Amino acid sequence: MGSSSSREEVVAAFDALAATMSRLQELSFEALTTPERLALLEHCETARRRLPSIEHALINQLSEQASEEELGGRLPAALANRLRITRAEAGRRIDEAADLGPRRALTGEPLPPQLTATAAAQRDGHIGGVQVRVIRDFFRRLPAFVDIETQVKAEAHLARLATQYRPDQLAKLAERLMDCLHPDGDYTDEHRARRRGITLGNQDVDGMSRISGYLTPEARATLEAVWAKLAAPGMCNPAEESPCVDGTPSEEATQRDTRSESQRNHDGVLAGLRGLLASGDLGQHNGLPASIIVTTTLKDLEAAAGKALTGGGTLLPMSDVIRLARHAHHYLALFDGCKALALYHTKRLATPGQRIMLYAKERGCSAPGCDVPGYRCEVHHVREWATTQRTDIDQLTLACGAHHKLLDGGWTTRKNTRGDTEWVPPAHLDSSGSQGRPRTNTYFHPEKLLRDSNDEDEDEDEDEDEPG
Repeated sequence: MGSSSSREEVVAAFDALAATMSRLQELSFEALTTPERLALLEHCETARRRLPSIEHALINQLSEQASEEELGGRLPAALANRLRITRAEAGRRIDEAADLGPRRALTGEPLPPQLTATAAAQRDGHIGGVQVRVIRDFFRRLPAFVDIETQVKAEAHLARLATQYRPDQLAKLAERLMDCLHPDGDYTDEHRARRRGITLGNQDVDGMSRISGYLTPEARATLEAVWAKLAAPGMCNPAEESPCVDGTPSEEATQRDTRSESQRNHDGVLAGLRGLLASGDLGQHNGLPASIIVTTTLKDLEAAAGKALTGGGTLLPMSDVIRLARHAHHYLALFDGCKALALYHTKRLATPGQRIMLYAKERGCSAPGCDVPGYRCEVHHVREWATTQRTDIDQLTLACGAHHKLLDGGWTTRKNTRGDTEWVPPAHLDSSGSQGRPRTNTYFHPEKLLRDSNDEDEDEDEDEDEPG
């Protein structure tokens, strides 16, 4: 790829690409034969495979040259927002560009891609994204003791195989090659540390959540010891009036226990974690004792119906809230419409009461589009404390760490007449070229989307008159 292309050449080439795509979309293929249609599909696949090689150069240049202020955040988030893709996909593209895209040395001279043969095959349209993933996964697993010359030969061999076989076939061939280069496998502590992790999935419509991941041998041994006690038949059985959580369950309780092993494991983990929270040994988190913070309304609580929301973003059925209330200290958050009452003081740090009020009112990060729940957020002064010398609940909000840093890059915040926190982007991130339109986050407040649109428009008109 040349390094001296002018802006005009680049723009003209992309305009021509768009025009060609539009022309092809307008064509009818009724006059073609079956072999001709198959040949054209092969053309489409080749074009699809070549496109990432163009993206690699752009992504690497952004990674090397663009500042977080220009991007409006870190590169993965900027790509995800601009291209409307997930952050995981944005991270994958950045990593792939680092392996397959053009590079430069610290002194400025151009360097070939890390995976030279794979990059060339992709650039020519001979291999697709899944084949690339197989090869990159192979080298991610390849141990460091394999010498450079062998690595180069292995990469060229896999790139050649990728042009001849489907991804599933290539994966099997790559596994055979791995067996030759690393017959004993990779079972070091470092390898296990990289694989460890537990993922908690989203809540299903019935409120249940799927959990998945990998435990280290130590974590597994620990969990087995806990389950041996708390997940034994008859232990921690929620069906019992007084579940046995200590000592040994009676023979009668054991005989009455009809739970499956997986259900007993679940109840054992719940009992252990509940005991840990009740012990107070976890100390404080964000200025509050580590505990479950629940927000609900007096109406739903009295009716024993509906759902409550925790500071972690979990929806709890009211039956669970009432059951939890037997083991918890209580806090009362008062609201007048959507505005919090009282809780003002002159110190910079928010009080525990104010944090609880923010969990109830904001529920999570107030930055537009963010889904980080309240437990993982910081308290932010909408009006700078250095200016007001006040920490008032109606001028506080929640912001996750990443969005809190954006406020040093030109973003500003303010409260509108509804008590919502508005985030105003700097001018260079707004398409109009002027100070950006204020944005709010409705992720944690879906009920606000059901308001009458005319009322909302009137409120927005009033907000435009407020100072940024």
